Amino acid sequence: MGDKFSKILKVKGISLFSGGLDGILAVKLIQEQGIGIEGVTFETPFFNAEKARQAADQIGIPLLVMDITEEYLTMLKAPRYGYGRNMNPCIDCHTLMLNIAGRRMEDTGADFLFTGEVLGQRPMSQTKQSLHIVAKNSGYEEYIVRPLSAKLLPETIPEKEGKIIRQQLLDIQGRGRKRQIELAKHYGIKNYPNPAGGCLLTDFIFSKRLRDLFEHQEDLNIRDFQLLKSGRRIRTNNNAVIIVGRNKKDNTVIQSLSVDKDIIIKMKDFPGPAVLIPDGCDEETLHFAAAVCALYSDAPNDERVIANCRVDGVSRLITIIAAKKDEVQKLTI
Repeated sequence: MGDKFSKILKVKGISLFSGGLDGILAVKLIQEQGIGIEGVTFETPFFNAEKARQAADQIGIPLLVMDITEEYLTMLKAPRYGYGRNMNPCIDCHTLMLNIAGRRMEDTGADFLFTGEVLGQRPMSQTKQSLHIVAKNSGYEEYIVRPLSAKLLPETIPEKEGKIIRQQLLDIQGRGRKRQIELAKHYGIKNYPNPAGGCLLTDFIFSKRLRDLFEHQEDLNIRDFQLLKSGRRIRTNNNAVIIVGRNKKDNTVIQSLSVDKDIIIKMKDFPGPAVLIPDGCDEETLHFAAAVCALYSDAPNDERVIANCRVDGVSRLITIIAAKKDEVQKLTI
């Protein structure tokens, strides 16, 4: 083998890998050039790495999963380029991920970063201007390769240095998926997820709850965000939060997230939800929460019934009448 081949084998790329088809194809294109690859993916309370793990196993690349919650929350509270339709700060999100991956590149001595992004595929984050802004603000602009659209974008340092053969990269653009599907057949990739992402920040209801949380609470922890995901969420007139399970799964999650200073309410004599009041509450809110518990239980709505409340680790029985549904719905986030 010649020196050129030996040189290429020493090249290493860091893949920002979410597990979607575009990312898988980007890996395949880079692998074809004999380049070593490490996948990097991220976790926060708003998205997980499960899809990336499955895809990495399928195509056989090492995958580093990084929890970036602390840095992510700092960005999320005040994204430089704002939010999308909901609470999704796509441009700032991608910038942060590339910055973190760039630090990984430096730490490991890798030669470049690459992503599965396609020019023009997403109207907010994948225009030519957005791709440029993200790359520039990440601090690693000239080391970020987008193999699926590379021929339509400026040449990067690893391409100029011959570490990547630009002619073997592609010129895909737009929202169509025809060429990607053809490539998947070419590489024998049969199982891949739909393009839709799994980020909760794109969800309308979750985003509404997150805005409410930011508006009413400064000191936040991971549990605060986990509690946004389950049950009905009620914000009372005195700014207390009441979380009401909608089904068995919700009830299990809510109770598993409870801590000693919380209040848990269940009906004494009827099937119904688990109700959680994080960090406790005053007497008025306690009675209202018990009435909400009765409303969403099998208890009759117009009779006095008993709720079992765990307050400071001690059970306490409260007699109440179910709350009015229209009043509760006005307070539901």
